[in-house]
Amino acid sequence: MRTHELIGKIAKSLQQAVIGQEAVVERLLVALLANGHVLMEGFPGTAKTRSIKTLSRLIESDFKRVQFTPDLLPSDVTGSEIYQEKLGTFEFQQGPLFGNLVLADEINRAPAKVQAALLEAMEERQVTVAGKTYPLPPLFLVLATQNPIDQEGTYPLPEAQMDRFMVYVKVPYPAAENELSILRLVRAENTGHAAEPPAPITQDVLFAARKEVDAVQVAEPVEQYIVDLVTATREPARYGKPLEDWIENGASPRATIALDAASRARAWLQGRQFVTPEDVQAMAHCCLAHRLHLAYSAEAEGKSREDIVDALLEAVATV
Repeated sequence: MRTHELIGKIAKSLQQAVIGQEAVVERLLVALLANGHVLMEGFPGTAKTRSIKTLSRLIESDFKRVQFTPDLLPSDVTGSEIYQEKLGTFEFQQGPLFGNLVLADEINRAPAKVQAALLEAMEERQVTVAGKTYPLPPLFLVLATQNPIDQEGTYPLPEAQMDRFMVYVKVPYPAAENELSILRLVRAENTGHAAEPPAPITQDVLFAARKEVDAVQVAEPVEQYIVDLVTATREPARYGKPLEDWIENGASPRATIALDAASRARAWLQGRQFVTPEDVQAMAHCCLAHRLHLAYSAEAEGKSREDIVDALLEAVATV
């Protein structure tokens, strides 16, 4: 119970710092509890970076930020071996990937060779440089941002990397009724009158919470529902039109694993020790949408990946 209260305080502080983005806060916490990486996409000024930096201040962690640019090199991210002249040997100097929470800001502005440097780290939690492998810290999350409208000088993320993000978070503009609160919050921060954030929780508390999430029960029918949703993306013809016309390639087994873990984390946040179909449905968009490859007909009809997930949820029978 103590861990649940402390994580609840993090949620409350995030909601106070990122006003009107409750769904974003929930998905950030789900990823944190499920030990998964996050890809955040939204228009400039929608508090993507702010939410990540706020989260890092609420946990005792080593926060690292990498501003992705076209001239970035893989070694700028992973680190490199530096020659020590006095010793006559090479010594590995760690890059920013060896932090706990790593902000990959505007990740799609770096070329493929830099993005590829993240693949091993995100999947295997290690970095290999010059034939030597270096483990990353036990707490390691990549939290990446990208802008959906500015496409000049950007590089689309490869499918293999998209698949390594457990959660995709689409950050909308705040509602009009929240805009005044945002204005007053930033003014208070600029004048030093903002409320003090709570003391950061220790990593031990977070790891204890993760163990409790791992213990959340998933009944066999709910497990089957998760599998049915994912396999429906690979075999859309079984569900007829329009799904068979909209989906070209479906989600990998990583999607099944991610949806299971995210559903358990959400159930735990809701104070339950078991997963319901509603948990699965609530997490389906953030775990499946970015893993779908749309057919031309879907794009021609103006259908988004979120629209396809909506159609999947309607087509696949609920337990």
